[in-house]
Amino acid sequence: MAARLNVNIDHVATVRQARRAPEPSLVAAAMICEQAGADGITVHLRGDRRHIQDADLAALRGSVTTYLNVEMSVSEEMMGIALGVRPDAVSLVPENPNEVTTEGGLDVRANSDAVAAAIKRLGDGGVFASIFIDPDAGQIAAARDAGAQQVELCTALYAEATLGARAVHGEGAARAAAELQRLREAAALASQIGLKVAAGHGLTYRNVGAVARVAGIEEFNIGHNIIARAVLVGLDSAVREMREAIRRGAR
Repeated sequence: MAARLNVNIDHVATVRQARRAPEPSLVAAAMICEQAGADGITVHLRGDRRHIQDADLAALRGSVTTYLNVEMSVSEEMMGIALGVRPDAVSLVPENPNEVTTEGGLDVRANSDAVAAAIKRLGDGGVFASIFIDPDAGQIAAARDAGAQQVELCTALYAEATLGARAVHGEGAARAAAELQRLREAAALASQIGLKVAAGHGLTYRNVGAVARVAGIEEFNIGHNIIARAVLVGLDSAVREMREAIRRGAR
Protein backbone atom coordinates (compact mmCIF):
# COMPACT_ATOMS: atom_id res chain seq x y z
CA MET A 1 0.00 0.00 0.00
CA ALA A 2 1.31 3.44 -0.91
CA ALA A 3 2.13 5.88 1.86
CA ARG A 4 -0.27 8.69 2.70
CA LEU A 5 0.32 12.17 1.27
CA ASN A 6 -0.07 15.30 3.37
CA VAL A 7 0.23 18.41 1.21
CA ASN A 8 2.07 21.32 2.79
CA ILE A 9 0.34 24.53 1.69
CA ASP A 10 2.71 27.03 3.34
CA HIS A 11 3.67 28.55 0.00
CA VAL A 12 0.09 29.34 -0.91
CA ALA A 13 0.32 31.62 2.13
CA THR A 14 3.71 32.88 0.90
CA VAL A 15 2.01 34.21 -2.23
CA ARG A 16 -0.74 35.81 -0.16
CA GLN A 17 1.67 37.43 2.30
CA ALA A 18 3.76 38.91 -0.53
CA ARG A 19 0.98 41.47 -0.95
CA ARG A 20 -0.74 41.10 2.46
CA ALA A 21 -3.81 40.30 0.38
CA PRO A 22 -6.79 38.07 1.19
CA GLU A 23 -5.98 35.79 -1.74
CA PRO A 24 -5.12 33.04 -2.43
CA SER A 25 -7.29 31.42 0.22
CA LEU A 26 -5.64 28.79 2.41
CA VAL A 27 -8.99 27.14 3.05
CA ALA A 28 -9.76 26.95 -0.67
CA ALA A 29 -6.32 25.45 -1.30
CA ALA A 30 -6.85 22.86 1.41
CA MET A 31 -10.23 21.92 -0.02
CA ILE A 32 -8.78 21.45 -3.51
CA CYS A 33 -6.00 19.26 -2.10
CA GLU A 34 -8.50 17.09 -0.25
CA GLN A 35 -10.74 16.78 -3.29
CA ALA A 36 -7.71 15.74 -5.35
CA GLY A 37 -7.05 12.89 -2.92
CA ALA A 38 -4.61 14.32 -0.38
CA ASP A 39 -4.75 12.39 2.89
CA GLY A 40 -4.02 15.47 4.95
CA ILE A 41 -2.91 19.09 5.08
CA THR A 42 0.35 20.28 6.63
CA VAL A 43 1.30 23.83 7.59
CA HIS A 44 4.24 25.31 9.51
CA LEU A 45 3.48 28.13 11.94
CA ARG A 46 6.83 29.87 12.28
CA GLY A 47 7.81 32.29 15.00
CA ASP A 48 8.27 35.07 12.43
CA ARG A 49 4.87 34.32 10.79
CA ARG A 50 6.47 34.62 7.34
CA HIS A 51 3.64 32.66 5.70
CA ILE A 52 1.10 30.85 7.89
CA GLN A 53 -0.72 33.11 10.38
CA ASP A 54 -2.44 32.22 13.65
CA ALA A 55 -5.85 32.87 12.11
CA ASP A 56 -5.06 30.35 9.36
CA LEU A 57 -4.85 27.55 11.91
CA ALA A 58 -8.32 28.26 13.26
CA ALA A 59 -9.74 28.49 9.75
CA LEU A 60 -8.10 25.24 8.68
CA ARG A 61 -9.12 23.44 11.87
CA GLY A 62 -12.70 24.36 11.06
CA SER A 63 -12.56 23.22 7.45
CA VAL A 64 -10.07 20.39 6.95
CA THR A 65 -11.92 17.09 6.95
CA THR A 66 -8.97 14.73 6.46
CA TYR A 67 -6.00 15.32 8.76
CA LEU A 68 -4.42 18.58 9.94
CA ASN A 69 -0.73 18.43 10.77
CA VAL A 70 0.92 21.57 12.16
CA GLU A 71 4.69 21.95 12.22
CA MET A 72 6.07 24.17 14.99
CA SER A 73 8.93 24.66 17.40
CA VAL A 74 8.88 23.45 21.01
CA SER A 75 8.49 26.97 22.41
CA GLU A 76 6.00 27.78 25.13
CA GLU A 77 4.15 30.09 22.73
CA MET A 78 3.72 27.35 20.14
CA MET A 79 2.58 24.73 22.62
CA GLY A 80 -0.11 27.13 23.85
CA ILE A 81 -1.30 27.69 20.27
CA ALA A 82 -1.30 23.96 19.55
CA LEU A 83 -3.43 23.19 22.58
CA GLY A 84 -5.83 25.96 21.63
CA VAL A 85 -6.27 24.78 18.04
CA ARG A 86 -5.91 21.03 18.68
CA PRO A 87 -4.83 19.85 15.23
CA ASP A 88 -4.76 16.12 14.58
CA ALA A 89 -0.97 16.15 14.85
CA VAL A 90 1.88 18.46 15.79
CA SER A 91 5.28 17.91 14.20
CA LEU A 92 8.08 19.39 16.30
CA VAL A 93 10.74 20.99 14.11
CA PRO A 94 13.89 23.08 14.66
CA GLU A 95 13.67 26.73 13.76
CA ASN A 96 16.33 29.27 12.86
CA PRO A 97 14.96 32.78 12.18
CA ASN A 98 17.55 33.34 9.44
CA GLU A 99 16.93 30.13 7.50
CA VAL A 100 15.18 30.06 4.14
CA THR A 101 13.56 26.75 5.02
CA THR A 102 14.08 24.15 7.73
CA GLU A 103 17.75 23.19 7.57
CA GLY A 104 17.67 19.71 9.10
CA GLY A 105 16.15 17.60 11.80
CA LEU A 106 15.55 18.59 15.40
CA ASP A 107 18.41 17.57 17.69
CA VAL A 108 16.34 15.67 20.22
CA ARG A 109 19.35 14.45 22.19
CA ALA A 110 20.57 18.01 22.82
CA ASN A 111 17.08 19.26 23.72
CA SER A 112 15.63 16.19 25.39
CA ASP A 113 14.04 17.92 28.38
CA ALA A 114 12.29 20.59 26.31
CA VAL A 115 11.12 18.07 23.72
CA ALA A 116 9.81 15.65 26.34
CA ALA A 117 7.96 18.44 28.13
CA ALA A 118 6.36 19.61 24.87
CA ILE A 119 5.28 16.08 23.96
CA LYS A 120 3.77 15.54 27.41
CA ARG A 121 1.74 18.73 27.04
CA LEU A 122 0.55 17.65 23.60
CA GLY A 123 -0.31 14.18 24.83
CA ASP A 124 -2.25 15.55 27.80
CA GLY A 125 -4.21 17.64 25.29
CA GLY A 126 -4.95 14.65 23.06
CA VAL A 127 -2.67 15.78 20.21
CA PHE A 128 -0.57 13.23 18.30
CA ALA A 129 3.14 14.11 18.51
CA SER A 130 5.70 13.64 15.74
CA ILE A 131 9.32 14.85 15.59
CA PHE A 132 11.18 15.86 12.44
CA ILE A 133 14.65 14.31 12.75
CA ASP A 134 17.63 13.29 10.67
CA PRO A 135 17.76 9.55 9.84
CA ASP A 136 20.09 8.80 12.75
CA ALA A 137 19.82 5.91 15.23
CA GLY A 138 20.64 8.12 18.22
CA GLN A 139 17.96 10.67 17.32
CA ILE A 140 15.39 7.92 16.78
CA ALA A 141 16.08 6.45 20.22
CA ALA A 142 15.93 9.92 21.78
CA ALA A 143 12.58 10.58 20.09
CA ARG A 144 11.20 7.35 21.49
CA ASP A 145 12.52 8.18 24.97
CA ALA A 146 10.94 11.65 24.76
CA GLY A 147 7.54 10.06 24.17
CA ALA A 148 7.03 10.73 20.46
CA GLN A 149 4.50 8.64 18.61
CA GLN A 150 6.06 9.24 15.21
CA VAL A 151 9.29 10.40 13.62
CA GLU A 152 9.46 12.20 10.30
CA LEU A 153 12.76 11.41 8.60
CA CYS A 154 14.44 14.38 6.94
CA THR A 155 15.10 13.56 3.28
CA ALA A 156 17.02 16.76 2.51
CA LEU A 157 20.42 15.17 1.84
CA TYR A 158 18.87 12.53 -0.41
CA ALA A 159 16.90 15.19 -2.28
CA GLU A 160 19.97 17.41 -2.76
CA ALA A 161 21.88 14.47 -4.24
CA THR A 162 19.19 13.90 -6.87
CA LEU A 163 19.26 17.40 -8.37
CA GLY A 164 20.19 17.81 -12.05
CA ALA A 165 23.12 15.91 -13.51
CA ARG A 166 24.16 14.79 -10.03
CA ALA A 167 21.21 12.42 -10.04
CA VAL A 168 22.48 10.12 -12.78
CA HIS A 169 26.21 9.71 -12.39
CA GLY A 170 29.26 10.22 -10.24
CA GLU A 171 29.31 11.44 -6.68
CA GLY A 172 25.67 12.52 -6.63
CA ALA A 173 24.32 9.10 -7.57
CA ALA A 174 26.52 7.41 -4.97
CA ARG A 175 25.44 9.90 -2.32
CA ALA A 176 21.77 9.43 -3.17
CA ALA A 177 22.17 5.66 -2.84
CA ALA A 178 23.91 6.08 0.51
CA GLU A 179 21.19 8.41 1.79
CA LEU A 180 18.50 5.98 0.68
CA GLN A 181 20.22 3.27 2.69
CA ARG A 182 20.28 5.57 5.73
CA LEU A 183 16.54 6.11 5.30
CA ARG A 184 15.91 2.36 5.03
CA GLU A 185 17.89 1.65 8.18
CA ALA A 186 16.27 4.50 10.08
CA ALA A 187 12.75 3.51 9.06
CA ALA A 188 13.40 -0.10 10.05
CA LEU A 189 14.78 0.89 13.45
CA ALA A 190 11.95 3.32 14.19
CA SER A 191 9.35 0.71 13.25
CA GLN A 192 11.08 -1.92 15.41
CA ILE A 193 10.88 0.29 18.51
CA GLY A 194 7.22 1.12 17.98
CA LEU A 195 7.32 4.49 16.23
CA LYS A 196 5.29 5.40 13.18
CA VAL A 197 7.43 6.72 10.33
CA ALA A 198 6.91 9.66 7.98
CA ALA A 199 9.33 11.34 5.57
CA GLY A 200 9.76 14.65 3.83
CA HIS A 201 11.86 17.67 2.83
CA GLY A 202 12.91 18.48 -0.71
CA LEU A 203 11.04 15.58 -2.30
CA THR A 204 9.87 16.00 -5.89
CA TYR A 205 7.95 14.11 -8.55
CA ARG A 206 11.29 12.87 -9.86
CA ASN A 207 12.83 11.54 -6.66
CA VAL A 208 9.94 10.47 -4.42
CA GLY A 209 9.54 7.04 -6.03
CA ALA A 210 12.66 5.53 -4.48
CA VAL A 211 11.67 6.76 -1.01
CA ALA A 212 8.15 5.41 -1.52
CA ARG A 213 9.71 1.95 -1.77
CA VAL A 214 11.32 2.23 1.67
CA ALA A 215 9.60 -0.24 3.97
CA GLY A 216 7.97 1.32 7.01
CA ILE A 217 7.38 4.82 5.68
CA GLU A 218 3.65 5.43 6.08
CA GLU A 219 3.34 9.13 5.32
CA PHE A 220 4.88 11.88 3.21
CA ASN A 221 4.75 15.62 3.88
CA ILE A 222 5.46 17.42 0.60
CA GLY A 223 4.86 21.06 -0.20
CA HIS A 224 7.14 23.23 -2.31
CA ASN A 225 7.34 20.96 -5.35
CA ILE A 226 3.56 20.49 -5.44
CA ILE A 227 2.85 24.22 -5.15
CA ALA A 228 5.52 25.01 -7.76
CA ARG A 229 3.89 22.53 -10.14
CA ALA A 230 0.47 23.96 -9.32
CA VAL A 231 1.54 27.36 -10.68
CA LEU A 232 1.79 25.69 -14.11
CA VAL A 233 -0.92 23.01 -14.12
CA GLY A 234 -3.27 23.85 -11.25
CA LEU A 235 -3.39 22.55 -7.69
CA ASP A 236 -5.78 19.67 -8.37
CA SER A 237 -3.55 18.22 -11.09
CA ALA A 238 -0.38 18.83 -9.10
CA VAL A 239 -1.70 16.88 -6.10
CA ARG A 240 -2.95 14.02 -8.28
CA GLU A 241 0.42 13.80 -10.03
CA MET A 242 2.28 13.51 -6.72
CA ARG A 243 -0.11 10.85 -5.46
CA GLU A 244 0.53 8.89 -8.64
CA ALA A 245 4.30 9.31 -8.34
CA ILE A 246 4.13 7.86 -4.81
CA ARG A 247 1.91 4.98 -5.94
CA ARG A 248 4.19 4.15 -8.86
CA GLY A 249 7.21 4.18 -6.61
CA ALA A 250 5.59 1.87 -4.06
CA ARG A 251 4.84 -0.82 -6.64
